[in-house]
Amino acid sequence: MFFKKTRWDRVFLGISLAVLALTVILTQNPSGWGQRFSGWLSQRVAVTSPETPQSILTTYEVLDEQSAVIKAVDEASPAVVSIVLKRVGFDPFSGPYSEESGIGTGFIIEADGLVLTNRHVVSVEDGDYTVVTKDKATYPVKEIHRDTVNDLALLRVEATNLPTVPLGDSDQLKVGQTVVAIGNALGRFSNTVTKGVVSGLGRGLVAQESFLGPAEQLENVIQTDAALNPGNSGGPLINLAGQVVGLNVAISQGAQNIGFAIPINSTKSVIEEFRQYGRIIRPFLGVEYVMIDSELATLRRLPEGAFIRRVVANSPASKAGLKTSDIITSFGGEKVSVDQSLASLIQKHGVGETVKIEVDRQGDALTLTVTLEERQD
Repeated sequence: MFFKKTRWDRVFLGISLAVLALTVILTQNPSGWGQRFSGWLSQRVAVTSPETPQSILTTYEVLDEQSAVIKAVDEASPAVVSIVLKRVGFDPFSGPYSEESGIGTGFIIEADGLVLTNRHVVSVEDGDYTVVTKDKATYPVKEIHRDTVNDLALLRVEATNLPTVPLGDSDQLKVGQTVVAIGNALGRFSNTVTKGVVSGLGRGLVAQESFLGPAEQLENVIQTDAALNPGNSGGPLINLAGQVVGLNVAISQGAQNIGFAIPINSTKSVIEEFRQYGRIIRPFLGVEYVMIDSELATLRRLPEGAFIRRVVANSPASKAGLKTSDIITSFGGEKVSVDQSLASLIQKHGVGETVKIEVDRQGDALTLTVTLEERQD
């Protein structure tokens, strides 16, 4: 049977021959031109047909996780530093001594020597601290600015043109997303890299450095199964774009692959205020409280919120008329709850800002106004 070739038949014949030739190149020559064409085809292919005049665009995204991890680490690790504490003492048997030990990690966020780490890494008030870069350059720490609310600290060293690591957006994290931790593991193995996933978001926990050490409530932290060890504290948790999404802060004792990091977004306001004022500024209300969650509220027939145990004398809270046993149910128009604590709501406002507070006082609903002051401790 004879079929007359149309113009479209000739077009398709040409395309078929071209695809056949390209297939031979790719299968018989995996290097050279074969690799170049293969790389191009893996990204974008457009197909048209006479039956479907519009272009049908199919995009193939090929993600080689191993290569992505290597690239992210290559970009971020030069900005990761080890933090070393120098101790000077006197031994009755051997006399005076001086020793240095790696105690934690930090990362450079400004090329002129601004380093972000955990407050507990530099908790010794009169300590003599040094940062050591990946290439073993050593810089004495000239300034330490500790956050009185979160486990954060900013260190200043005298240097220029240091490598930095960009800050990502921790609000975009998803459970199951690949993340990488870099840190001074065990205080001896600098720039150790471990990989895992985001295991959970919005976790709350109580952390302490030792069994007898002070405990600290950490809220809204990232849980990860990337292996964290003593010495990783203050190091970055990065995504596959090489951006910092978390500040490694704690591990779970007696468990495997359960570590926690402070979301990087919660540090950004601290960094911006430091850049503007040269110090860490925190708003202060002046109350001690315990949270009443929904379950306890139902059991005790109380509203959910922050139950005030103590009001600091001459504080903004006392000036506003807050009293012990008050329950703060709303702060600045936002509900106070376990998922959104009073402390986290306070940090959303600036020093000198006037905020409305909804209070339950023995069953009576009150609205008070407070002007936040700067925290001095």
